[in-house]
Amino acid sequence: MGHLVRSATLGDVPEMMRLERISPTAAHWTEQEYRSHFAHQLPTRLALIAETAGEVGGFLIARHMPPEWELENIVVAQECRRRGIGAQLTQAFLAQAKQLSGEAVFLEVRESNMAARALYEKLGFRQTGRRKSYYTTPLEDAVLYSKDLRSGSVSA
Repeated sequence: MGHLVRSATLGDVPEMMRLERISPTAAHWTEQEYRSHFAHQLPTRLALIAETAGEVGGFLIARHMPPEWELENIVVAQECRRRGIGAQLTQAFLAQAKQLSGEAVFLEVRESNMAARALYEKLGFRQTGRRKSYYTTPLEDAVLYSKDLRSGSVSA
């Protein structure tokens, strides 16, 4: 699809923060929280960048708590949505998580974020629960998803 997925670096933090700040459904973190992700080596954290023609179109951050992974944040620039970047980032993450002996991936997403929920379901995630009033501004439930990595392909 013309997107390059690569490991994020500390130098990507300003662009990651810019994208996150203009995305109302993203998890909003401080600069220090982003920087702390790069203070740890694999397999504790995994941060991926999707680029198109040298421009950052999205990113993903996940945390490893052996044997499981938590997808903590995924952001796709508004102008890059519906081009497969979210799917490509998620599939690259799932492949790496499986390669690093991950057994499962967990995540939560705003109930109203139907595009993200459809993507996760297309990639084989299953809804496993709900956290009432988990998100604020606006107040909203989180829908919990998980994916077992121990069998079969990680892509859809």
